[in-house]
Amino acid sequence: MELFLMTIVTGIMVGGIYALVALGWVLIYKCSGVLNLAMGEMTLIGAYISITFYSMGIPFLLALLLSLIIGLILGILTERIFLDKLIGEPVLSVIMVTVGLSFFFKGSLELIWGTDTKVFTPPVFPLEPIEIGPIVIGQAYLWSFIAAIILLIAFVCFFKYTRWGLAMQATADDEMAALSLGISARFVYAAAWSIAFISAGVGGTLLGNINGLNISVAHLGLLVLPVVVLGGLNSVPGAIVGGIIIGILQNLCGAYLDQYFPGGVKEIAPFAFMVIFLLFKPYGLWGWERIERV
Repeated sequence: MELFLMTIVTGIMVGGIYALVALGWVLIYKCSGVLNLAMGEMTLIGAYISITFYSMGIPFLLALLLSLIIGLILGILTERIFLDKLIGEPVLSVIMVTVGLSFFFKGSLELIWGTDTKVFTPPVFPLEPIEIGPIVIGQAYLWSFIAAIILLIAFVCFFKYTRWGLAMQATADDEMAALSLGISARFVYAAAWSIAFISAGVGGTLLGNINGLNISVAHLGLLVLPVVVLGGLNSVPGAIVGGIIIGILQNLCGAYLDQYFPGGVKEIAPFAFMVIFLLFKPYGLWGWERIERV
């Protein structure tokens, strides 16, 4: 029972970080209908920038803030340089550009930071675990989860109560109607990429505090795909719930199945679950159902 409870709690905490990264997928898809296949590399960029500032002696929160500012700028530049001219073009063309961006970002990361694993030194969070009855929780997991939830709540409030957030939702719902009301589609797309860079960078930084950073963390972009599909490709609350569900599922499989089926059941389980889930709910838990009448 202790193992089960610890696995559930750890899964929830890791799932909160997954949800933060999944938010980047959701934002870009909501605004443009495009799956951003460079999400993993965007996650790693923000994390590497944070650890670079931190290694210079800058306090962690300030280093994270600086990385968010740089992520904001990189998001605008990426959209303006690579994607601005593709507005109105076939979705497949834009997706292939994101594939190219994935390789470009990965090559740039290896050139600048190399492939060796980097860790936050000294550790950002205390190493002593917190004991709650029979449950032992690492402080890195706990504080990372709290930070992820705070940011997710902030993003939800941004989309619900701010003018810019409402403009982004209006463009996602009906681009032509939004344009007729004076909303700039170019601004919305640039804002979506900037926020995606920010959320992915924070998620990568939090994960880096737990497991360290190397180029393999970029695979997180694809690992989060089941989270996005489960919640619905265009649902922010769905990303939160999907992240927690996948986090729990992954940790349960790692705790109970890896010993019988060695070879990475923990990594495969979310994708197997995604395939089965799509058979019954093709649009996810809260995804928009598209009905075409002929």
